[in-house]
Amino acid sequence: MSALPGSITKNEFSIHPSTKPGHVSLRVASLENQLAFYQQMLGFKLHWREGNKAGLGAGGPDLLLLTEEPDLKKYRRVTGLYHFAVLFPNRRELAIAVARLFAFKYRNHPTDHIMTKTTYLDDPEGNGIELYAESPEDGIFTIENNDFVTRRADGTLSDGREPLDVDALFSHLKADDKLDVPVPPETRVGHVHLHVRNVQEAVDFYHGVIGFDVMGLSSTFQAAFISAGGYHHHLGLNAWQGEGAPPPPADAVGLRHFTIDFANQEALNEVIKRIDDAGIPSNKTDDGLLVYDPSQNGVVLRTI
Repeated sequence: MSALPGSITKNEFSIHPSTKPGHVSLRVASLENQLAFYQQMLGFKLHWREGNKAGLGAGGPDLLLLTEEPDLKKYRRVTGLYHFAVLFPNRRELAIAVARLFAFKYRNHPTDHIMTKTTYLDDPEGNGIELYAESPEDGIFTIENNDFVTRRADGTLSDGREPLDVDALFSHLKADDKLDVPVPPETRVGHVHLHVRNVQEAVDFYHGVIGFDVMGLSSTFQAAFISAGGYHHHLGLNAWQGEGAPPPPADAVGLRHFTIDFANQEALNEVIKRIDDAGIPSNKTDDGLLVYDPSQNGVVLRTI
């Protein structure tokens, strides 16, 4: 989802344009069940497994880390992960992924955002997932009068959440295509969408301190989209769980942290300095520098 260039809000210290989301780390109640789901339903490859932890992805860097902990449960009306979005290199690869879900009769919701083609689903523990491919040739998402507006390439309006024409998507498939294939190596985490307690407060952190550009913000929609390098959004922020929603308890399934990957150490150091200057606590971990946004969502900053 993109804003018109005139509505993009930049800082004098905008984050390095090559910055992207890295992996998403989840706390899970059943590692076995989650591994089976992500491999069979989504085509992720198991990269490694050690004790109660595992890493999955497309054969390169991990895209998803799973850590099993005892007696976890799902909580609602809290901050945390709304969904993480898996970006496929083209519509054909997305078609294979969606066809696999259809073949397993796994519940999902194909949606046409016009500038992206997508489907939404939950994993067995209720973590939201989006699978998508870019389709900017079909139109754009803009902000007009404090609301999000979607325009097709021919200028006609869409609500941006129309049912996806699945037959058109499946026209990219070939008769001999196999559906039990792993995701292609180009697959990556395209964006992460978070529940926050207050949208402006979250924007002040991710834009005002970290340095992402604001691609669109609507108080009516209670959401904002921010990114690096002009991408439509690397992070979505919404207050749909309620203004002032609390963080999840310690025994909640869901987000442990997500990573923000920087192109080089110099770019990362600039952000670390702003974090330190703002008095925001941070901790060095094996993954990188761990900080928490004002809604207590974990964010790890690292170089790639």
